[in-house]
This record gives sequence, structure tokens and C-alpha cells, in this order.
Amino acid sequence: MRELMRWESDEGPVVVEVDSRDPGFRSVSRRGGDDGIHEVEGRFESALSNVRGAAMSALRTFRDRALDPDAIELEFGVKLSAVAGAVIAKTAAEGHLTVKLTWSRPQAPGDGTRQDGAGRAVQGE
Repeated sequence: MRELMRWESDEGPVVVEVDSRDPGFRSVSRRGGDDGIHEVEGRFESALSNVRGAAMSALRTFRDRALDPDAIELEFGVKLSAVAGAVIAKTAAEGHLTVKLTWSRPQAPGDGTRQDGAGRAVQGE
């Protein structure tokens, strides 16, 4: 069964559809008005703090000097729950997190290497 939950945020209300049949679902919100929307206690920003911490940790890991990418892209689905806040959504039976590292600096001429940020030659991909 689909239910609507509303969090308050710094930018105004955020309404999210959740599936009450999901494992572990239990409504901890207070019932809203005649619109049938559950008012969730707590702020939307607080609900997102769990995945924010995960994103920051992943970025810190992939910014490692040994890899030294020019760009890092993280992609993950976020599932909202009145109980747990925001969690990284799963695909199939596993958690979903896609990481893309990009190197765009030119290679050093003729030797198959490129220059890193400090001007050192490193092997190309």
C-alpha cells in the first residue's frame, strides 16, 4: 500500500510516496489533515544526513592521491523512511552505489603516460 509522508525542510514541505509493504516499515508519523498525508517528525535535512555521510566518506576514499582522478561521480538511489530517514536504496539484493572516476589530463607525448597534478608522469589508463 502506498502512503504519503511529509517532512518539513528549510525550503518548505517535502512530500514522499513510500510503500508500507516494505520490510521493516512501521509508521512513526502523526496523521496529517484531511489530505491523508502523514506528517513526519524531524527535518528532511536530518533524514538525508545518513546518505550525506556515506557520500562524503566515498568521496574521501576516491580522492586518494594514488588514484588522483580529475573528476569523481557518485550515483546512488535514496530511499526515505519515517523510521530510518534516508538510506541508500538497493537494487536486487545488494546496495546500489556507482562510482565513476575520470582522468582528462593530456598524456605526455610519445610514451603512453600523462602528467598528474604535480607534473609527475604516470601510466595512462
